[in-house]
Amino acid sequence: MSKIKACIFDLDGVIVDTAVYHYKAWRRLANQLGFDFTEEQNEELKGISRIESLKIILNWGRVTKSAEEMEELATLKNTWYVDMITKMTPDEILPGAKEFLELVRSKNYLTALGSASKNSETILNQIGLINLFDALVDGNKVTKSKPNPEVFLVGAKELNVLPEECVVFEDAIAGVQAAKNGNMKTVGIGKADVLTEADIVVGGLNEMTIEKLENL
Repeated sequence: MSKIKACIFDLDGVIVDTAVYHYKAWRRLANQLGFDFTEEQNEELKGISRIESLKIILNWGRVTKSAEEMEELATLKNTWYVDMITKMTPDEILPGAKEFLELVRSKNYLTALGSASKNSETILNQIGLINLFDALVDGNKVTKSKPNPEVFLVGAKELNVLPEECVVFEDAIAGVQAAKNGNMKTVGIGKADVLTEADIVVGGLNEMTIEKLENL
């Protein structure tokens, strides 16, 4: 039984919720192409790469674009998205996230970010949490998408700990699977009937305690 030494956090849905900004930017793009889509449809895009998301959206609108045009559209969407997240404030930190990060660090656990986002540094700077992470691993450092465990394995390596000494905090099914595939413990953030593979599930980091962490 390995002692837990590190906590690795996904960003979106765990520390902040930037899904609304992705939705606004994708929707603006769809509207520009002459169609619309719902918030329910948007759920299908969670945790999926930019180009894959665009393919799904174009399919909804029955719009066909060349690979080159798709790259341009994806870049345009990202420009709008970045413009929105650079206006984020600490008020957008999800309940309990800052407090739990401070708590685990006070107990000498190492912390890393493990996110597919290429804009994680911008977001963490905006919300004032960048100094609470010992390592940042995001879409600029890794190429394989979750459920591939690459993002978490790189995080463990940067923290100089073994995978089995890490706990991953995730809100997506693919993220929980990625942690499992990397031989790590997982705390699901969300609903227990959805995140069935997680070791424990809590509604948010505001429900997390050191006792729950140590009991893993």
